[in-house]
Amino acid sequence: MTAKKPLSFGIKTAPQHTTYEDMLAIWLAADAEPALEHAWLFDHFMPIVGDYKGPCLEGWSLLSAFAALTKRIRIGLMVTGNTYRHPAVLANIGATVDVISNGRLDFGIGAGWNEREHSSYGIPLYTTGERIRRFGEACEVIRQMWTEEAPTFEGRYYQIKEAYCEPKPVQKPYPPFVIGGSGEKLTLRIVAQYADIWNMAGGSIDDFKHKSAVLDEHCAAIGRDPNTISRSIQIPITPNDLAQTRELTQQFIDAGANHFILNLRPPFPEGIVRRLVSEVVEPLKAANQ
Repeated sequence: MTAKKPLSFGIKTAPQHTTYEDMLAIWLAADAEPALEHAWLFDHFMPIVGDYKGPCLEGWSLLSAFAALTKRIRIGLMVTGNTYRHPAVLANIGATVDVISNGRLDFGIGAGWNEREHSSYGIPLYTTGERIRRFGEACEVIRQMWTEEAPTFEGRYYQIKEAYCEPKPVQKPYPPFVIGGSGEKLTLRIVAQYADIWNMAGGSIDDFKHKSAVLDEHCAAIGRDPNTISRSIQIPITPNDLAQTRELTQQFIDAGANHFILNLRPPFPEGIVRRLVSEVVEPLKAANQ
């Protein structure tokens, strides 16, 4: 068995109801804090919290900019909606961002879910089962395009023929797959097959423990060591009570989580990144060595 992974902490700034400049300031502050290892955006075209008619910057475009402006921190979308882009196109986008960042991309991907965006943009959402099966094929297409010179793939939903993706990602064999979702029969089976990190976006401690146990079962079924998959959770930040944030995070640590995304919402309080490190991240790392 592989040893369990150490604790890893990062921040998330959903690009809704805020500005490029305000998010960039948070990302640059996080990049300067060695205790923070990763930073995240989301992949939506309209806000999913508050007024859906408000401002919302496109995730991959913004991630590309932040890839160029940061130096150390790992970067990603939590998570890309597979339905929004053909996987061959997404493979090229991801490879380009990995090149720009000099090998710092964590490739977040999920099946897609937002009904309003799909209906507004005329993008098919499909039934839940088909959406997840498409997602599984997409993971295979992307992995092949990142590791093979000119792959051909004949799937039920996606077909590619001599699909070049050059340059390949900097990271070898490819950027880590970060899969978001918690469907027990299909999604977690795909997680077991492809993911380096599994993220559950929200839910109770008991929910997390149950889903994590189901993932272990899927890993056993295919002969994969479950400890090779990091267990990730998004933690809402209460800026005026970071002790509460720290206590909630510790509960998830006790439940087996080891990858934490501290979810910041605008307006971002001045000095919040430094406070998160000193009042949440550093104490938790010290307490759980």
